[in-house]
Amino acid sequence: MTTPSSTRDRLLDAFEAILIEQGEKAATLDAVAARAGVSKGGLLYHFGSKDALVDGQLARLGELATADVERIRTAPAGAVDYLIRTSVNAGTPLDRAIIAAACLAQGAHPSANEAIGAMRQQWLAVIEEAVGDPDVAEAILLVSDGLYYNSALENPMPSAGFDPRSAESTQQMDRLLAVIAKLLK
Repeated sequence: MTTPSSTRDRLLDAFEAILIEQGEKAATLDAVAARAGVSKGGLLYHFGSKDALVDGQLARLGELATADVERIRTAPAGAVDYLIRTSVNAGTPLDRAIIAAACLAQGAHPSANEAIGAMRQQWLAVIEEAVGDPDVAEAILLVSDGLYYNSALENPMPSAGFDPRSAESTQQMDRLLAVIAKLLK
């Protein structure tokens, strides 16, 4: 039997997928319901409107970002190392939520810009906490942004075989982290 939360998650997954693959105009309630394998009435039970669906997606992004901040804060190799090494589009639920929110931000959803900004502020705060300098923290976050943007452009939807932690990527990240360590001196 399908639980309400799993149906809700399937609807959000379908909404994200359509946003990423086809853009916001294609992400109609009918299309989302069909992609999730539920009736339109089933969709409307969980999300009474497209705005509610957008709010649900952005709430999901917020939850995933908050969990990521905790992983950054408690990473064994340190916050900066974790942030930089994970600043690639690896197709994770967080990646998908970020890209879907970016699609919404390009449309008529200022709340998507706010959600992305809030996520970025959380990351900045945890990096500033780790390095103790707001300017260096901002520079590190901008490096992270650039890495993510570059990886998203190169491979917007990674195949199952994509490994951002390959030997070559690891060596590149090691060199980049060595440069960042110079900023921290």
